[in-house]
Parts: sequence; C-alpha cells; structure tokens
Amino acid sequence: MAVKIGFICTGNSARSQIAEGFGKYYAKKLEKDIEVYSAGSNPSGYVHPLAIKVMSEKGIDISQNKSKSLNDIPLDKLDYVITLCEDAAETCPVVPNANTQHWGFPDPAKAEGTEEEKLQTFRQIRDKIEEKVKNLLEGL
Repeated sequence: MAVKIGFICTGNSARSQIAEGFGKYYAKKLEKDIEVYSAGSNPSGYVHPLAIKVMSEKGIDISQNKSKSLNDIPLDKLDYVITLCEDAAETCPVVPNANTQHWGFPDPAKAEGTEEEKLQTFRQIRDKIEEKVKNLLEGL
C-alpha cells in the first residue's frame, strides 16, 4: 500500500509545488511506493513561473502542474501532512492518524529585486526543500 504524502502551503504556487516535484522525483528514483500531492489552503490558481524555472534547472518539469485546493487531494487518506508555511500550519485541518510536520520556509514569491535576485531566492528555498524531501523519503 502506497504511503501518501501531502505538501501544503497557502497558494500552492511555489513551495508546495517544488516539494511535490521533488517528492515524485525521489519516490521514483528510490523505487518507493509513495503517492505525492500538494495543495494550498487558499490556492493562487497558478504555478509560479520562477518555481517552474528553478525546478527545470534540476531536470524536473512541473510546468503542467495545477494549483490545487485541499478539496482536490485525498486529505483524509494522507499518511504524512507537511506544511511549508506558517499560514498553512495554522489553517490546515487536522488529519487524524497522519504524521503532521511543519517545515517553515519563507515565500519565495515575495522576493524582491531583480529577476536574478528573485531566482537566487527561489533556488535557495528549492535546495532546502529538496534536502528535507529527500531525507523524508529515504527514511520511509
């Protein structure tokens, strides 16, 4: 039976999309029976273009992903619920029997500066998310 993991943030446009991309990538690479989902407590309706760009730098295509609400994923069937921002940690419904963890990351979509400075912020957060996702999946 597959382990089901849900990555939750507010808009489901950047952090949780990045985590979903890495979750699917490492589940396949590690040959583990894991289903990976992402959703937002208040979905933005789009996947941030810089999230798509920094993931493509890692060879992971999330360009076809959609911004989803909590109702769009099997929330009550998740084994792991990972919140990636303070808002999601506070507003995410309690999922009985799920291992709930909070990984707080700043919202890269709020980065200011030039395009390159924004990309640097996205890359830093992407790399931190990758490390956490990889460690989680290796431990399953």
